[in-house]
Amino acid sequence: MKFVDEVSIHVQAGDGGNGCMSFRREKFVPNGGPDGGDGGDGGSIWLEADSNLNTLVDYRYTRRFNAQRGQNGGSKDCTGSKGEDMTLPVPVGTTVIDAGTQEIIGDLTKDGQRLLVAMGGWHGLGNTRFKSSTNRAPRQTSHGKPGDARDLKLELKVLADVGLLGMPNAGKSTLIRAVSAAKPKVADYPFTTLVPNLGVVSVDRMKSFVIADIPGLIEGAAEGAGLGIRFLKHLARTRLLLHLVDMAPLDESDPAEAAAAIINELGRFSPALTQRDRWLVLNKADQLLDDEREERMREVIARLDWKGPVYVISALEREGTNQLCHDIMRYIDERTLRIAEDPAFAEAVAALDQQIEDEARARLQELDDARALRRTGVKSAAALEDEDDDFDDEEDDGDGPEIIYVR
Repeated sequence: MKFVDEVSIHVQAGDGGNGCMSFRREKFVPNGGPDGGDGGDGGSIWLEADSNLNTLVDYRYTRRFNAQRGQNGGSKDCTGSKGEDMTLPVPVGTTVIDAGTQEIIGDLTKDGQRLLVAMGGWHGLGNTRFKSSTNRAPRQTSHGKPGDARDLKLELKVLADVGLLGMPNAGKSTLIRAVSAAKPKVADYPFTTLVPNLGVVSVDRMKSFVIADIPGLIEGAAEGAGLGIRFLKHLARTRLLLHLVDMAPLDESDPAEAAAAIINELGRFSPALTQRDRWLVLNKADQLLDDEREERMREVIARLDWKGPVYVISALEREGTNQLCHDIMRYIDERTLRIAEDPAFAEAVAALDQQIEDEARARLQELDDARALRRTGVKSAAALEDEDDDFDDEEDDGDGPEIIYVR
């Protein structure tokens, strides 16, 4: 199934039914009076989180959804039937945004959680409602109110306890295969992983956590290079980041430089995301001798000025992965307990999470706007300032080649 994490849809709630104007007319009942019934309410549209879904692909091509209209009222004080509500299932972790105002309507983070996105129209009143001692034959009715109509943007962010980040071929997919039952594609070329993969890591009886593997990042990812920019946002909801570094790259590149490049891209995408707890995981240690392994580890730590935990593993040989998983489980348990017992810490965590969400959304919106400008051929102010204006200057300003016309 194709992984789709962003869609735009239009929802239209049902209009309310109109009230009926009717008078009771029976053979032996003179002056029967008004008996027009009310209309029915229009159907509303709800979104419901469903743990059985993991993609928004169902909304890729079907983008307009209309709830049922309320039935008009009838004679004999018959009320019109209410329009049926429409429920749209979405994956857990879906953020609902009003496309017009960019306001976040809601965040569906729990299975079965429901969110009202379009309210059905209120019913119209029949003429029975307007009768009184002075108005015994009312001819007034009211029309049903129109239902809400909205353009929505749905954004899916996978919910995971641990997120993996690193260069392509750093061994992220191999690690998730080694510690869980997930089977992402593994190959000896870059960008093997094209969509996020989730795996459940069972550490002990009744103890497990979810780990997410996102496509590899490259330098310039924060500006839209490679695949990473589309999936960096999925790291926003993780509790812990594991930064995987290839200790023995096939292209003989510098592991420290690769690690520094990823940290830089992370900060450019969202400065708050760099404040998330991160552990350094040096992978592919089985391809190095013991002395060389120790030397490279010290070099990477020193050049990055790394202060956090460091693990040296081999995901392929499953060397060190067991200890890593147990330490992650211990970290998650301690963090959960502290959030429950320390209100100040819980508030700080919530504030950081919100800041990361805001920065990630702003960055993605900025890149979307830039892409839209490129498609329309409209240049931004910064691009116009950077243009070479040698042809407009009377004298050459040195910015470009001097052109001399010869007869």
